[in-house]
Amino acid sequence: MELTHFNDQGRAKMVDISDKDITVREATAQTTIRMASETLARIKEGSIGKGDVLAVAQVAGIMAAKKTSDWIPMCHPLPLTGVNIAFSDNGTDELYIEATVKTKGKTGVEMEALTAVSATALTVYDMCKALQKDMVIGPTQLMAKSGGKSGDYKR
Repeated sequence: MELTHFNDQGRAKMVDISDKDITVREATAQTTIRMASETLARIKEGSIGKGDVLAVAQVAGIMAAKKTSDWIPMCHPLPLTGVNIAFSDNGTDELYIEATVKTKGKTGVEMEALTAVSATALTVYDMCKALQKDMVIGPTQLMAKSGGKSGDYKR
C-alpha cells in the first residue's frame, strides 16, 4: 500500500482530494476508562463536584470532532453532518465511550471519531481527577468506517 501523505521529497503533505467523489462517510470509534467502582458510581449518580460529567464530556467530544483538523496537521477541515457520543459501562469499574461521526464529502471521518472519544475520555478524567488520579484510558480504537474508495471496515 502506498502512503499518500508524503511529497516527492519525502516530506509530509496534505493529500489532494480534489478528484475524489463525494460520498456519505461514517466512522465509529470507542475507548474505555478504567476507574474505581466508587468513581463510576459517583459519575452515574451525578455526585461529582464539577457537575454532570457525562453531559460535559459529551459536549467536549462533539466539539473535538468538529475541530479535529485544528490539531491533527494533515486532516482536512470537514463539514460534519452528525456526531453522536454514547456511554455505557460494565457496572463496576469501566466506562465505555463510543462516537459515531458522519459527513457527506471527499474524505473519511475516522480521525474525527477517534478524536471525539479521546476528548470525551480526557474530559471525564479532568472532571474526576480530584477523586481519582490513577484512572486508565484505553484502548482507543476504530470500530467501523463506511464510504469512500477504500470501502467499509469493521473491527
